[in-house]
Amino acid sequence: MPNTNKTFLRALNGETLPVPPIWLMRQAGRYLPEYRATRADAGSFLDLCYNPDLACEVTLQPLRRYDFDAAILFSDILVIPKALGQHLAFKQGEGPQLEPIRDASGLGRLSMEGIHASLGPIYETVSKLSDALPDHTALIGFAGGPWTVATYMVEGKGSKDFANIRRFAYGDPKGFDQLIDILVEATTQYLLKQVEAGAECIQLFETWGGVLSENGFNRWVIEPTKKIVANLRAVYPDLPIIGFPRGAGLHLIDFKEKTGVTAVGLDSGVPLKWVAENLQKLGPVQGNLDPMYLITGGDEMIDETRRILETLGNGPFIFNLGHGITPETSPDNVDKLVKFIRNQ
Repeated sequence: MPNTNKTFLRALNGETLPVPPIWLMRQAGRYLPEYRATRADAGSFLDLCYNPDLACEVTLQPLRRYDFDAAILFSDILVIPKALGQHLAFKQGEGPQLEPIRDASGLGRLSMEGIHASLGPIYETVSKLSDALPDHTALIGFAGGPWTVATYMVEGKGSKDFANIRRFAYGDPKGFDQLIDILVEATTQYLLKQVEAGAECIQLFETWGGVLSENGFNRWVIEPTKKIVANLRAVYPDLPIIGFPRGAGLHLIDFKEKTGVTAVGLDSGVPLKWVAENLQKLGPVQGNLDPMYLITGGDEMIDETRRILETLGNGPFIFNLGHGITPETSPDNVDKLVKFIRNQ
């Protein structure tokens, strides 16, 4: 039975609560002046990710302002390719830069041998957070889904059309399966260590799953997620796991039924009435305010929030965004959002 002080875990356990728990993707981020100051102290984004004291600090910053019901480890999905031996750098204004692996011949550059040594500071961050969080606040660990992490490994950076990875995956599916298998194993080991260090729930971010064909989605999103879930549950049978396959649309039913995830994260484009009538009957859902409303604020933000609460509030539900908070967001709008939800 989950800790009854933690409404986030109660919702994941299937309870319908009068006030849904709330946390926001990228709640620790550049919209907060205190985050920007800590990031400057760290030196670089990666330095911040690998400094347990500072990563713990930025994770706690939004809790001091908004008392969210869950904290999510501050890190990045690309620590996995770095741990496997792929060169990673973040360039100001350009985002992540990796040495691309464009076909199966490049897989020999990857190795599982040193992953825990590389990821050790992140496990330390989880442990520090587990000790530091208030009793009513749940701790979420996370990783990127194998397909999404692979997009960066193959493209070498963010992409708009994902041409290189789709060419690799569709042109040499067995070779591409090898990369996905490596990522399933590395992600499993990484997440097991996070839970061992104190994470109470895991979220898998499959941010770019929506660019795949139906067969591709089944092969490289559903199947790898199913394997990771089974691997984690073999060690921690009651571990709550949230899957967030952004852009999955009608695939969400198959994703929920076939992967075994506890809950499904919703992007902002999913029709809520359909969710309430179909997906929410299968288990808890999380989402899905468009982050742009946190920039515009005003009555429109409140009206859209009310619509989400009214449509999804009659079943197990966690309030969140449909994607991460953007740097242009006003902290005051986040405060208004949280107060509106909690004062219903």
